[in-house]
Amino acid sequence: MEFKAERLIRLREQLGINKAEAARKLNMSAMGYGRYENGQREPSFQTVCYIASTFNTTSDYLYGLTDDPSPSTITISSSEDPEIFSFVNSMQKDKDLEKRLLAYFKKITQSENKQKKEKQ
Repeated sequence: MEFKAERLIRLREQLGINKAEAARKLNMSAMGYGRYENGQREPSFQTVCYIASTFNTTSDYLYGLTDDPSPSTITISSSEDPEIFSFVNSMQKDKDLEKRLLAYFKKITQSENKQKKEKQ
């Protein structure tokens, strides 16, 4: 597998951040990050996974195995978002609660979609 530097650049640009900001988000030096974007150095698989997680994409996208940058999983950190973490944790523990909340979510999104269509 070969890392696709142009996809890293595309993701960074879509996030609206410069190289220095991307390096800070990834806890690496700007020079090291720049080498990944310039294709001078290929990141390890672990680093690619970390980049994918941080930039909300997949390692498959960064390796060119898929053209879909959408992640198939989401990691929720209790330290970064304690309310969402607690919410998801509660749903995992109580399947009845999960069913009720998902039904409510579906009603809300259906209502929002209907309103959007009516506005068009």
